[in-house]
Amino acid sequence: GAVVASCSSVREAAAVRGHLGKLARALYSNPPAFGARIVEMVLADAALEARWRECLVVMSGRIADMRAKLRSALEARTARDWSHITSQVGMFSYTGLTAPQVLRLRAEHHVYMLESGRLSMAGVTSTCSSR
Repeated sequence: GAVVASCSSVREAAAVRGHLGKLARALYSNPPAFGARIVEMVLADAALEARWRECLVVMSGRIADMRAKLRSALEARTARDWSHITSQVGMFSYTGLTAPQVLRLRAEHHVYMLESGRLSMAGVTSTCSSR
């Protein structure tokens, strides 16, 4: 969703922005109860839990595959050791890139990650890992 506020002054806009920031923090800090109810439903039903576990295997396998493809593509183009890409686990990878390198990738190739070099592996695809 989106919130749009039309304010009559800079002061009013700052106040609205402050209130919206407080609302957003509260939403992020206190996840809705329906998420917990969904988890309860899935874990209480053996068939749903089995399907969920299958999905976990598929997703974790895809991420591991993207890590391997990304590492292979990087090592084919640079003399640097990229083994840390495949030795890490999970949805994120610390690439070891510096902030200036990240900003250059963003500006020249539309590759987006945190300036710390942290990359979401879930966003890496076969197509982009080979470019």
